[in-house]
Amino acid sequence: MTLAQRALERLTVWPDLTAEPASCGTGRALRSRYSEIVHFHTDHEADLHLTSGAIRRFSGDLAGSTAIRMVPGSRWVTVRLDCDTDVDLLLSLVSAALHAHQARPPAEALVPETCNFRRVTVLPRARQGARG
Repeated sequence: MTLAQRALERLTVWPDLTAEPASCGTGRALRSRYSEIVHFHTDHEADLHLTSGAIRRFSGDLAGSTAIRMVPGSRWVTVRLDCDTDVDLLLSLVSAALHAHQARPPAEALVPETCNFRRVTVLPRARQGARG
């Protein structure tokens, strides 16, 4: 089982999430009552839908993580799934995204936005101690 499959399996039992095809046309999505929250596009990455406020609140932590890729101006962040810790990070961020989408201003909910699929190149992280 891949890390993306493991994360998807863990998240599908959350009562606030429903599985469906991703609106971008690639992979599976989990959505809340208000919005798509996460897309699983490949075995090693997921796009997570945050709000503008959540991006601002977490920007320092997100930018400092080797598992996260951000596109300026996008409310989606890409999470690279290379290890179990990345899955735990994704689950924590999904929880934050659910909370943010329940509290966000209605105007932001009306602005459709595509995820980062094909807008971000996610390369495997170098292993500690690797030389190159």
